[in-house]
Amino acid sequence: MDESVRIDKYLWAIRVFKTRSLAAEAIKKGRVLIDGLPVKTSRMVKEGITIDVKIPPITRSFKVLAVSGKRMGAKLVPDFMQEVTSEEQLETLELTRLANAMGRRKGLGRPTKKDRRDLDKIQESDDWDF
Repeated sequence: MDESVRIDKYLWAIRVFKTRSLAAEAIKKGRVLIDGLPVKTSRMVKEGITIDVKIPPITRSFKVLAVSGKRMGAKLVPDFMQEVTSEEQLETLELTRLANAMGRRKGLGRPTKKDRRDLDKIQESDDWDF
């Protein structure tokens, strides 16, 4: 295993970002912090440091357990990093997911196919009481 690797490559390898260019873009925008300070893409990652990644609406924190520059399977990720995100942040994420699962807000955009089918069912029913 490598002793150190670039932070953009590491975040891509442990599957925080889907591509290395997305990781580099997040770093460039100041969304990746080490010790509360923004870093550059050339920053080397070593074992034992904690990386904070701002992924709206929360900030996720990861402790580096081992370093690898190669993309790995999802089952191997826990050997290389430990998520140390606070419970408060995870609750916020769960609440946001639940709010998004409720569907889109009324009056925004065109009806979806499901909305259209529901409207058609209402119009076809013979239970009109006038």
